[in-house]
Amino acid sequence: MAPRQIIVYISFVIYEGMTALDFVGIYDPLTRLHSMGCLSGVQWDVCARTAQVRDHSGLVFTSTRVGAPLEGYDMVVVPGGFSSRTLIHDTAFIDWLKTAEPCPLKVSVCTGALLLGAAGFLTHKPATTHPSAYALLAPYCAQVVTDQRVVDADHVITARGVTASIDLGLYLCEKLAGRATRERIQQQMDYSGSV
Repeated sequence: MAPRQIIVYISFVIYEGMTALDFVGIYDPLTRLHSMGCLSGVQWDVCARTAQVRDHSGLVFTSTRVGAPLEGYDMVVVPGGFSSRTLIHDTAFIDWLKTAEPCPLKVSVCTGALLLGAAGFLTHKPATTHPSAYALLAPYCAQVVTDQRVVDADHVITARGVTASIDLGLYLCEKLAGRATRERIQQQMDYSGSV
C-alpha cells in the first residue's frame, strides 16, 4: 500500500531534567508513521534551547534545532519531568515555548501540561497530567480531567503520567492516518495498551 501524501511537521521539545520515556514514548509511534511508510510527509525536529540536554537520570539527548522559534510546525510535543515544576517560572523558556502559538496542535505528556499551561495554551480548556501534579495544573486550565489517559481539547491534547506517552503517540497516529494505521503501528510495537 502506498503511503498517504500528508505533510506533518513535528517539533519534539526537549529540556534539561525531562523524563526520557515522556519523550521517547510518543516519539517512537509518531516517527513510525514515516519509517513504516504510512505517511511519507512526516518530518520532525528535536528542539531545545541548548545543543544537548540530560534527562533527570543523566541520559543525554542531542537536539537537531537549537533555540529557533517553534512557529511553523504542525504539531509541538512537550514531555514532562520533575524540572517542569521549576521551568514554569523560567521566563526565557516559557517565552520560547510561546513561539508555538501559531502551531495548529500543541501536545503534552505528563507534567508537560504545566509548561503548556504556563505558556497560556490551556486557558478555558480541559487537560490532564500526572496525578501528582493535578493541583499544580488546576490554575492553568478550565478543568483537570482525572479519569482519562488522553484529553483531546481541539487544538491542545494532553496525556497523563509517563506511560501515557505511548497511548498518546498511538492516538495521534490514528488522528493523522486512521485506525488501521494505528493498529499496524501498535502491532509492530507489540503494545497491548490502549486509550
